[in-house]
Amino acid sequence: MDIKQSKARFGIIGNNLKLNQAINVALQVAGTDISVLINGESGTGKETIPQIIHHNSKRKHNNYIAVNCGAIPEGTVDSELFGHEKGSFTGANESRKGYFEAADNGTIFLDEIAELPLASQARLLRVLENGEYIKVGSSKAQKTNVRILAATNENMFELVKKGKFREDLYYRLNTISISLPPLRDRGEDILLLFKKFASDFAENYNTEPIELNQEAIEILNNYNWPGNIRQLKNFVAQLSIIEKNREIDASSLNLHLPKNTSNVPTIYKDKSKEDLSEREILYKVLFDMKNDLTELKKITYNLILDSPKNSLSNSDLEIFKELDKNHESQIDVDKTIEVQESLSLIEQERKLIIKALDKHKDRRKDAAKELGISERTLYRKLKEFEL
Repeated sequence: MDIKQSKARFGIIGNNLKLNQAINVALQVAGTDISVLINGESGTGKETIPQIIHHNSKRKHNNYIAVNCGAIPEGTVDSELFGHEKGSFTGANESRKGYFEAADNGTIFLDEIAELPLASQARLLRVLENGEYIKVGSSKAQKTNVRILAATNENMFELVKKGKFREDLYYRLNTISISLPPLRDRGEDILLLFKKFASDFAENYNTEPIELNQEAIEILNNYNWPGNIRQLKNFVAQLSIIEKNREIDASSLNLHLPKNTSNVPTIYKDKSKEDLSEREILYKVLFDMKNDLTELKKITYNLILDSPKNSLSNSDLEIFKELDKNHESQIDVDKTIEVQESLSLIEQERKLIIKALDKHKDRRKDAAKELGISERTLYRKLKEFEL
């Protein structure tokens, strides 16, 4: 089975180079029993890659079991994965097979692998190393012959460094790594997917499919799509139901597209306590507020200065005199503070750019996207800061 046939069988839409590379790697490793780790943001379609691998492997006639590790309550993870014996815990009225026993001689796909508790990670490592596991409440080791595929939307290397994921397990799972591109990086695929979802919805509900004019297409392609393919599919369904006009223009599209509520660019998506970017962003917000307050003070002073003296009360005159006396010195102080804060902000901006470049290994396009600026602006900043 080649890339084109795989797309047709599993309903994959698009011609993006990185997508094709991911499918090609999946086809190449399908004939082996090597563990594969699929990386990609939520909603990018990671679940299709394990299916391609399984259905092109020698295990294709045996069970394929997909498990969402994030959906299993922590206290029952071991029971779900490895099974349990009767009476092993309250409510265990009979013995139960786990997913690994049920998938024997087949393939098991562990989605959201990063959500596994550390204790369960140790058990999984044993399965990977020698194919052995022990049911909850049992002392007897059992054997299983199963291929393990896993997927995550987390930065696994960072989790390993923080002690939240076992390093030995990470390297065993990551024998082969397959990365799926986010929807925003797939270019023309966005419109292809839009048309496919619109056509499917129209067929299911016996209506005319919606279409986009050229301006709306440009907006669609330039939108960030944080929820990726899943978000686009739901968005098409929403438009198909709400919009009576079957040709969608730019204004109608903008009306339904979710707006970004924050004007502050986020450098790191990781919200951990060790991440200092939030402090730096807060500093910028406070500095902007300080500028607004300084400007308001100047406007107020000028209004008082321009007011006829006889329109002011005695108390107002006293305030005016005090402001008049201190205004020059206050302006000097404000200028000094502004210069200091401006220099500090420039230094913070320089640090943010360096962090973004380090994170993306000097890939300017990715760094600019994360900083929320254009590549041209980033290039100008690099020259300005002599980076």
